[in-house]
Amino acid sequence: AVDSQDRVYAYRRASIPVVVYDADGAFVSAWGSDFIADAHGIFITGDDRVFLVDRDAHEIFECTVDGTIVRRFGSRHRPEFGAPFNHPTDVAVATDGDIYVTDGYGNSLVNRFDAGGALIRSWGGAGSGLGTFTVPHAVCIDHHDRVLVADRENDRIQVFDRGGIYLTEWPSFYHPMDLYVDDRGLIFVTDQTPSLSLLSTDGSLLGRCKPVWIGGHGIWGKSNGDLFLAELDPPRITKMTRVD
Repeated sequence: AVDSQDRVYAYRRASIPVVVYDADGAFVSAWGSDFIADAHGIFITGDDRVFLVDRDAHEIFECTVDGTIVRRFGSRHRPEFGAPFNHPTDVAVATDGDIYVTDGYGNSLVNRFDAGGALIRSWGGAGSGLGTFTVPHAVCIDHHDRVLVADRENDRIQVFDRGGIYLTEWPSFYHPMDLYVDDRGLIFVTDQTPSLSLLSTDGSLLGRCKPVWIGGHGIWGKSNGDLFLAELDPPRITKMTRVD
């Protein structure tokens, strides 16, 4: 993820899970070894609150940019079936502060919390029908205030309103991994083809390419439109420069 200063946060399954770089790849800082067990999703709000998914510990952390824990969600090392959390995968924060968590490998749910951390609703369930999931792997809120969910093993993006009401789905992906909405409202999707797809706001395919070897497990952009892809094998960050 990228903060308001265009610093890039690589969230790693390593002894030091969070490594921060400047926009050109120079090391800035590292933290998180004292509380993260299994790194998965990361989200940074516009006011630089860092949300981290600790997948196999079944927790979500909210931190400052220097790694100070502000609050945490979930019961550490105690998975819940049908309730938060059971191997969660990703987190996104809406502009009003509501928090959305895809949950994930054990559950097949999206959980919505209010800005204070109270659970509002969970929706989904295991399956391949409308509004159900098989590994909801990533979540984001688009410019139309819709909740986009990468329903990975069902090879689709499902679209909901903020309350969890199903709106539509966008197929034709192979195991979509992550989502990012840029300043224009356009939507980027990484999958395991491996490909990077650019979608319009109605889900129409505007472009597709294969920018990395295996596929981006994570994607985020900086203020000028550049993209950063997080790869698993080889473990690296690839920067793509937007050309308008």
